[in-house]
Amino acid sequence: MRLLPVALSAVMFCGLLPSAHAMPAFARAYKQQYGYMPSCNACHTEGGGTAVNGFGKAFKEAGKTDAAFARIANTDSDGDGAANAAEAQAKTNPGDKNSTLKQPGNWLDMASLIPKEVQARFPGILTWMPRDAILTPADIATAKSMGATLSAADENTIYVPVKDQRPAGTALIFPVTFQGKTGFLLMTTDRTLKITGVSVLHADKLPAAKSSKIYASFNGQQAQAVAAPQGKDLDAAITTAVKNAGVLLYVRLKGA
Repeated sequence: MRLLPVALSAVMFCGLLPSAHAMPAFARAYKQQYGYMPSCNACHTEGGGTAVNGFGKAFKEAGKTDAAFARIANTDSDGDGAANAAEAQAKTNPGDKNSTLKQPGNWLDMASLIPKEVQARFPGILTWMPRDAILTPADIATAKSMGATLSAADENTIYVPVKDQRPAGTALIFPVTFQGKTGFLLMTTDRTLKITGVSVLHADKLPAAKSSKIYASFNGQQAQAVAAPQGKDLDAAITTAVKNAGVLLYVRLKGA
């Protein structure tokens, strides 16, 4: 399967991961408000899926809508002496006290837009092509026909490493929820969407996910062909999450 045409001039952005779901919609709203795409670190302490920082917490408490930006505009969420809106307008990070009006730092560099855990799965890769995975009603219907349940809440960012001007695979960070608790997994594939690894990314609220032995069983499977699980235990929840993530990859990339 031909995965993605490479258009390096069309590099997109890193979607943000508040609480339980990836939400590139927030990054688009941020761009609409301030004129550029933010890094995951605008809302998170160490990138997507990690705990929210002061700005992320303030945005969440203000309603997580376009209007929330105005509500927290004059607040100094990171305590560096500058208001959130002033920092965002100056392209400094409103969620990091070390990113100031005089020294913005490198939070908008491409290396900062790709989670470090994703970069570690593709050593030696210097070029990335993040792809915004927005699900249309047709995508959701296709996913259902393939045995996966997706919704707009599952919109995500697909990280595509590029080597020799060709896609070298994909990476996707996605949630797994069991008994009301949520953790995050990281799945990588080769350029044909064959799974090369599934592992725990962050599971402080779902620690049992760290000791599951099921992850290796996904290796070598086509992402879109993971079988539906049997039962309702944690491994079944993990399998469901992996299946949904694999189908999301397929429906968003198959026609590219």
